[in-house]
Amino acid sequence: MSRLVMKFGGTSVADLERIRRVARLVNAEVAAGHKVAVVVSAMAGKTNELVAWTDGAGAAAQGLSSSDDEYDVVVASGEQVTAGLLAMTLRNMGLRARSWMGWQIPIIADDAHGRSRIEEIAPEKLGGAIDGGEVAVVAGFQGVTRDGRLATLGRGGSDTSAVAVAAALQAERCDIYTDVDGVYTTDPRIEARAKKLAKVSYEEMLEMASLGAKVLQTRSVELAMAYHVPVRVLSSFIEPGESPGQGTIVCDEEEIVEKRIVSGVAYSRDEAKISLFGLPDHPGVSSEIFGALADANVNVDMIVQSHSRAVDTANMEFTVGKRDAGRAMEIVRQVQAKVGFEDAVVDEDVAKVSVIGVGMRSHAGVAKTMFGALAEKGVNIQVISTSEIKISVLIDAAYTELAVRALHAAYGLDKL
Repeated sequence: MSRLVMKFGGTSVADLERIRRVARLVNAEVAAGHKVAVVVSAMAGKTNELVAWTDGAGAAAQGLSSSDDEYDVVVASGEQVTAGLLAMTLRNMGLRARSWMGWQIPIIADDAHGRSRIEEIAPEKLGGAIDGGEVAVVAGFQGVTRDGRLATLGRGGSDTSAVAVAAALQAERCDIYTDVDGVYTTDPRIEARAKKLAKVSYEEMLEMASLGAKVLQTRSVELAMAYHVPVRVLSSFIEPGESPGQGTIVCDEEEIVEKRIVSGVAYSRDEAKISLFGLPDHPGVSSEIFGALADANVNVDMIVQSHSRAVDTANMEFTVGKRDAGRAMEIVRQVQAKVGFEDAVVDEDVAKVSVIGVGMRSHAGVAKTMFGALAEKGVNIQVISTSEIKISVLIDAAYTELAVRALHAAYGLDKL
């Protein structure tokens, strides 16, 4: 009998009827002989409600420490409710089940409240419970610091919880149930001819997740790749046995027989471009700017620098998340007096579109196809960035859907 971890997101447990369907899916795996741990998210919309309550409570008064730790206490309660309800439902069906909070396992996390990272999991208690025939229902998204305080893992953290639990239990697989039935070549809402992939490599999935695909949280893919945990993405909106062999397997590249040059097209509208004009063109300027942004935990993505018309000056453009745009501009303005550039402008009406595929390593002409397809549709490219297995371009947000469809067709992804 092998160990299996199943994870259900917020839409999968949005109400009692959906929780009953989840219970039927869990029961089917138990009946098939698996030792099961289930990781659950809060009911859809619940975390947003809880966050709004914390906003309403207000920040700590001047002179007192931040309330980030108490924020975690509030927002972690959503997963606790779901875990208890699913355990009760499973018992109602005749299964032995109990809920597990992060501190009971324990899942040890650092003290960066609201965005903690898992440091270690002691699997003995949890492993012993499921080996003894009990279904363990784990509240996702939460851990406990070494000094005993609740800590949450950031949005999408239940995916990370599930993969971490699977790694600690040395599970055969981690099944992540969502509101889609697998990983597609692009967003089916934009391109109706998008195809579901049977398998996708960890590296490709990591790029897709970081570049805008919402199927899996980035850190969960990093963990799966580091510990070689096979992850299956599948739909929770089915009944047991309805669709055998469904979903997409995220696995090592070596396990994929048919290598594709490009596996998918991803996009993100959560981008802002900051342009700096008249920068002094000498060493140390970039370090001042990006050092200040890094100190403020502002993540910078695409960067391009070019000479300006004035002698010994340059222009620079870089992107940040749209949420960070205001803070990034404040920091840039603070650095302006020290660095001495002429002006800074922010543009939030941009989008990043990317093509991803491990086949890029060994095939020439991928960039040519991309730029040709966009030029044919009249889409202007503002910034370009590349890695070994992806090419990303920044474009006007109005052309996002057109660009996605053009690239999907250019690489023949609709014919997979």
